[in-house]
Amino acid sequence: MKESRISPALAYFDSKGWTAFSFQKRCWQDYLEGRSGILNAPTGSGKTFALWFAVVLQFIEDNKDTWQKPQKNGLQVIWVTPLRALAQDIASAMQESCASLGLPWSIGIRNGDTSASQKEFQKRNPPECLVTTPETLHILLAQKDNAKLFKNLKAIIIDEWHELLGNKRGVQIQLAISHIQSTLSSNLQIWGISATIGNLEDAHRVLLGQEKPVHIVKSDIKKDLQIHTVYPNELEKYPWSGHLGIQLLDKVIPIIEESKSVLLFTNTRAQTEIWYKNIIEVRPDWAGYIAIHHGSLDLKVRSWVEESLHQGKLKLVVCTSSLDLGVDFRPVEAVIQVGSPKGVARFVQRAGRSGHQPGKPSIIYFVPTNSLEFLEVAALREAVNSEKIEDIHAPLLSYDVLIQFLITLAVGEGFYPSEAYKVIKSCFTFSALDQEAFNWILNFITQGGDSLQRYDEFSKVEILEDGLYKVTSKKTAMRHRLSMGTIVSDPMVKVKFKNGAFLGMIEEYFLSRLKPGGRFFFAGRNLEFLKVHDNIALVQLSKKKSNNVPAYMGGRISLTSQLSKKIREILEEASMGIYKTAEAQFIQPLLELQKKLSFIPDSNTFLIEHNLSKEGYHIYFYAFEGRMIHEILGALLAYRISQSIPLTFSIAMNDYGFELLTDEKFDFESFLEEGILFSEDQITDDLIHCINESEMAKRRFRDIATISGLVFQGYPGKPMTTKHLQSNSGILYGVFESYDADNLLLHQAHREVLDMQMEKDKIIHAIRKINKQQIILKSPGQFTPFSFPIMVDRLRAILSSETIEDRIVKMKANLIDY
Repeated sequence: MKESRISPALAYFDSKGWTAFSFQKRCWQDYLEGRSGILNAPTGSGKTFALWFAVVLQFIEDNKDTWQKPQKNGLQVIWVTPLRALAQDIASAMQESCASLGLPWSIGIRNGDTSASQKEFQKRNPPECLVTTPETLHILLAQKDNAKLFKNLKAIIIDEWHELLGNKRGVQIQLAISHIQSTLSSNLQIWGISATIGNLEDAHRVLLGQEKPVHIVKSDIKKDLQIHTVYPNELEKYPWSGHLGIQLLDKVIPIIEESKSVLLFTNTRAQTEIWYKNIIEVRPDWAGYIAIHHGSLDLKVRSWVEESLHQGKLKLVVCTSSLDLGVDFRPVEAVIQVGSPKGVARFVQRAGRSGHQPGKPSIIYFVPTNSLEFLEVAALREAVNSEKIEDIHAPLLSYDVLIQFLITLAVGEGFYPSEAYKVIKSCFTFSALDQEAFNWILNFITQGGDSLQRYDEFSKVEILEDGLYKVTSKKTAMRHRLSMGTIVSDPMVKVKFKNGAFLGMIEEYFLSRLKPGGRFFFAGRNLEFLKVHDNIALVQLSKKKSNNVPAYMGGRISLTSQLSKKIREILEEASMGIYKTAEAQFIQPLLELQKKLSFIPDSNTFLIEHNLSKEGYHIYFYAFEGRMIHEILGALLAYRISQSIPLTFSIAMNDYGFELLTDEKFDFESFLEEGILFSEDQITDDLIHCINESEMAKRRFRDIATISGLVFQGYPGKPMTTKHLQSNSGILYGVFESYDADNLLLHQAHREVLDMQMEKDKIIHAIRKINKQQIILKSPGQFTPFSFPIMVDRLRAILSSETIEDRIVKMKANLIDY
């Protein structure tokens, strides 16, 4: 290809003193040749400009004589981001490049924060580029005459595709692209952008369909990622989760002092508040130079933090995954990760927030929260060096998203079933959708299905004389627009001062534990709870400090299989007395103690420890499959044992193993010899029985009912309470179970519990792996370095009058420490 075709982009790069990378040039050339595909390149290497200039170059080439003249071009490109926080940064970079080139394009932002006046202006005067989110893209499809908006569309770019691929927001993207491409703009070019993903070809097929040839532009840039581990003064041979962390604050402060700007990541919003609180107490002189950022804070606060980071005004921001993705904070020199991120991709993504420009190294400091996490940082380093990133897989047959999509089309311009079916079938998620299931869904949105057809509120879509499916009720259309989206969380309550100043949101369940006068720490302030008024928690500043921090459901993340594999490799070396990494050498005394007391398993062995204590009979299993899998495995084994012996078990787990505790000893070895525990026979039935699958399905159904529009979450400022939502969805679940056993949403709830929540395939994979290993049964006579943290996690949930710290001190006094 002639380089003259990309000369405007090269000229822009020259003006900035930049040199275009080969992957950027290839993207420009491939795009100009009409190709679609996926771009895979490291964070901070210029991925945005690789696709943005491709679109611009195509427009310049198509309008050689007029491209610098202001004209009504209509919407040319839709740029989809997973986070609102990304939109402003991306739009600003796009607008600046247009101004430098002399291209009179307008870049618009459309998401939940866009004002009504801005939306109206965009409708009358569409920008050439619209930066938006998956949810808002569907809202555009629900507009009347939306075909006019999309008629000039040339491209859809999906940024951070790895962040959307594995969830229902990715399903939304599939449906929107398929619909726009099939019915509104057939010559669309589709590109996905991703920095951290293992199965790129699968990601391509999900985004672009299975019939298109796989086209991946992969950067050959090797990002310099420098990983530094923060060590305590002494090794804790009997570790427990959370005993380090804040204790290493005196080592974290100097790291912050030495850097111009730092992001400190934690894994939960509660931990973010705790770290901010402790840092400001130690360094009150940093007030005004450090800030806090997580998804429950007021948008104005988050926007101020982001802008201040851009301008280099902040020395430190304590944050969660709310700043994980591709926002360009160039002043950030280093990242601190508190606690294991439990996955390689998440670790690389966070590290990439520092040195976020070509040629700059990304520097990340790992602060462990217990001694065993030194294994994880060593495993992370090895995985990063060998470029082993986790695979991500798309959901299948998400009927709730499909129902929402069809109603969206019906609210907009309407649809004809035969045409819609072709569009839906072309999506990866719905490639197996048969005509019978599609007919059931059509019946469901027009009549409410077999069990709800007597209730008008569930008959949302009408069939007009010409066969067009259309929503004609204004009330139905309004409620649907308010409910669109696939992110379902526990209902949140606004937190405000008496003067009306908004602080952020806390979950309803946390608020239910507070009484008037109760104190808690939130949004970087000590607060006193006054009362709830109109679903708003009114608070005032408190002069007394509080350690009560709002916790949010679903905060714990689980070890990924990729990281688990690397940990097993390090342990295998340790079992042979080999300690290659600095982290492994640091915890060598811990591992040697484990070896003396019990055993260190390798890839060919499966360790089980059992011993008696005052609490009862403990059995520990070390599968190294992650917390979620261990929770299910523990319940499965407890159920299978209880079918032969009437025993009651307590179950505890962490990412390395799980514990079964019962009040009396039994012949455990006989169960191992008979092969009952890890048998694949009747695995599905046993899983359903052992975890109260029906109750889990009810909770899962609440989300499905919300997404599909069966349950209305309420109007802005007046959301439904958790109790009301659960009640409504519970009633519907009961109706379907009793009178509509073939209901696809009911089936989806049970399937998602097995496949997503209980991760049935991973459970079977883990069991097959165990069956290939030699079982090593040890009776160490006391808790070991591996079992101790599991036991502590169980105690943490039940202790009340005695602190966990005091109890652990007493327990350690009785342990042998060689």
